[in-house]
Amino acid sequence: MTNLTISVDEALVRQARVRAIQEGTSVSAKVREFLAAYAQGGQTPQVAAQSFLDAARHSRANSSARPWSRADAHERPYPSEPA
Repeated sequence: MTNLTISVDEALVRQARVRAIQEGTSVSAKVREFLAAYAQGGQTPQVAAQSFLDAARHSRANSSARPWSRADAHERPYPSEPA
């Protein structure tokens, strides 16, 4: 693992340490998580879930507002049998 030196406001570090302790983690662990997500271009699970819910709310997939049945959920075409 590589050490990284950064300059951060002392009050901010103090607040981060308190919050990390409350969450049962460390500031270093939170910085590692942030850098990993940032480097990979990924989203946190909460942001991804919220994006999914927002997309679902704006979807026109069931614009008839008819409730879907269990059969609807499992209805799918099957490949034809070999000749």
